[in-house]
Amino acid sequence: METIIDLYKNIVVQIATPFSLGTGFYLGEYNLVVTNEHVIRGNEKVVINGQNFDEHLASVQFIDEHLDLAFLDGSQIDINHNARLEDKPQLNIGDEIIAIGHPFGLKFAFTKGIVSNPSVMRNDLPFIQHDAALNPGNSGGPLVNQNGDIMGVNSFSIVKGNSIGFSLPIQYVKENINKFIAAERQVSAICISCKTLVCEDKIEDKYCFNCGCEVALPNRVDVFQPMGMSVTIEDMLMRLGYDVQLSRRGLNCWEVRRGSARIRISYHEDTGLIMGDAYLCTIPKSDIISVYNMMLKENYTLDGLTFSVKGQDIILSLLIYDKYFDDQTSRLFFNALFEKADHYDDILVEEFGASWKAENQ
Repeated sequence: METIIDLYKNIVVQIATPFSLGTGFYLGEYNLVVTNEHVIRGNEKVVINGQNFDEHLASVQFIDEHLDLAFLDGSQIDINHNARLEDKPQLNIGDEIIAIGHPFGLKFAFTKGIVSNPSVMRNDLPFIQHDAALNPGNSGGPLVNQNGDIMGVNSFSIVKGNSIGFSLPIQYVKENINKFIAAERQVSAICISCKTLVCEDKIEDKYCFNCGCEVALPNRVDVFQPMGMSVTIEDMLMRLGYDVQLSRRGLNCWEVRRGSARIRISYHEDTGLIMGDAYLCTIPKSDIISVYNMMLKENYTLDGLTFSVKGQDIILSLLIYDKYFDDQTSRLFFNALFEKADHYDDILVEEFGASWKAENQ
């Protein structure tokens, strides 16, 4: 089990779009990242990051809406580990499996379960039904057996279904990879009507050359345009020198890195509240009183920023309402948050014995 976890920590990636978060897995043999189509829908490029490579934009190369599959360009990933695709995947009722992904935006989690039905029909397709918990953000991650072989792609679960999850069998991934390679890796899509692969040199305007059904190639989608307060927030981030495309983490959510600190920004339209939270580190195991004294003392001097503790996490936060969010004020306060976050996490670790959060290392 430990070997399996170590392997998949390196190849399971987190995917972020302006609309959602999801999971994918890297296949080094093909230089592709596999995920669900619904994770990347409506995007020409998405942000990916992993255990051993920095976040970057990856272009969508292939989509199959019917199978809910997508392939991303993995050419910027440089890791030696490679997932194994089972040549003749066979699962039986009661077999143990593991679902791996990034649920709720968390960094890497795996859940064990058993196969309830190795071939249950849903939407005219045979899915692997199992009871390994699939939560929002798990979509697109691998379902693996006890040998570490990928058996399927985690696709969806039944809401309030007591951990009833469904994964697309891996043979469909292999079939589509073969089609994609046969088309010389051109940006392509499977026609939802006739199931023909349509690529750039065959599409007629925006229609399938075989049946005439409209096909949306992934490099011909409309570029995402933020609206309302999101425009103002992204303009602020750009003026402070950040790449907003790399910062987007779902609807009205962003994440930026300043030195060793990661800062999450969110806008809550219902309340008008804009929040910036820097999860700096975890509290030390000893001499906790000195840490609390330090934070209380700093809270008296910080202008607009506040230290707090949530569980084991030490957080530096900024709260501001959208009606007060003008260009000068926003840049002043958020730049202070970014600078102070990078300043305080070093002090807390080096002088007070706090521990780095794994995602900040």
